[in-house]
Amino acid sequence: QVQVVESGGGLVQAGGSLRLSCAASGSFFAVDIMGWYRQAPGRQREMVAMITNSSFADYENSVKGRFTISRDNAKNSVYLQMNNLKPEDTAVYYCKVWVVWMPDFRQDYYWGQGTQVTVSS
Repeated sequence: QVQVVESGGGLVQAGGSLRLSCAASGSFFAVDIMGWYRQAPGRQREMVAMITNSSFADYENSVKGRFTISRDNAKNSVYLQMNNLKPEDTAVYYCKVWVVWMPDFRQDYYWGQGTQVTVSS
């Protein structure tokens, strides 16, 4: 099985910063894309940022210039540095990991349990 564990959420004032971490573990062959998603109350889950195993990154428009995604391939970990946080960033943040299985290189994705980020005005 695969475990995806997030940490780093919390309560912060507007303009503040938080850093989320996520680590994947299991008997998979490799980790491919890693990403962060968020879901606010009454809204659909949306992609925040994604990063490939060659460190190509993509961001949702509203977080460009404020959030930075990075990864440590040796630790199967992904991070999200969030600066200049706004109240509208308040949501549960989820880590999503695509892993590769041998012998057929089949890919599956797995979600973490989510971590709450609350930004007060």
